[in-house]
Amino acid sequence: MFKHILLPTDGSDSSDVAIQSAVQLARETGATITGLHVVPPFHTFTYRADMLEDTEEQYDKESEVQARKVLMKIEQQAQAGGVPFDTVVIRSDDVYDAIIATANHRHCDLIAMASHGRRGMRGLLLGSVTQKVLTHSELPVLVYR
Repeated sequence: MFKHILLPTDGSDSSDVAIQSAVQLARETGATITGLHVVPPFHTFTYRADMLEDTEEQYDKESEVQARKVLMKIEQQAQAGGVPFDTVVIRSDDVYDAIIATANHRHCDLIAMASHGRRGMRGLLLGSVTQKVLTHSELPVLVYR
């Protein structure tokens, strides 16, 4: 069975459901969890309001604080379930690629993640990190909806 689960989260309600389920799976199988939050690096020219108003130093500091808040949910669930865990923050513009690279680098044998369930034109325009992970990962991917 699985021994090391990568659990990426974006802090959404969908991710919260995935966290609860993945922690339960890890507890039942004796697996370790690595929680992951991917933060886009600072860009001088951007569409994101939080980057337009900040300096690079401010953005890095505030995004790190926000990432730690998001990962706190994994920490709390894993501690409550008695599941060994660690967390990591990665800076990347390509979220799906960062997820796959982290899973490989940390020798995970499963990626467990949420899907927001976007369909139709909205899904096509916004793209799907989950779909890209499913398409490009050589590791098994468990998707929670």
